[in-house]
Amino acid sequence: MKFINIGFSNMISAERIVALAAPDSAPIKRLIGQAIEKGRLIDCTCGKKSKAVLVTDSDHVILSSLPPETLSERISGESDGEDEQNEVPS
Repeated sequence: MKFINIGFSNMISAERIVALAAPDSAPIKRLIGQAIEKGRLIDCTCGKKSKAVLVTDSDHVILSSLPPETLSERISGESDGEDEQNEVPS
């Protein structure tokens, strides 16, 4: 199981993500409102502005303060440079 960091040390399973979207459109705003009503919204922004909305296969809606492009790179396994700085030389 592969976990990805969605900001502020919050991790989710990459295999459970169904959709990744920006929170600006009206349909996504409705989706967020419905998730609030059903108790399926997880806010991982730590008070920052939501820049990405992740939808999981369990119908949970997760808000992240990282842009969708950054999350997409992390999901696909591309390095964003942070991992290289934290590696221990062998």
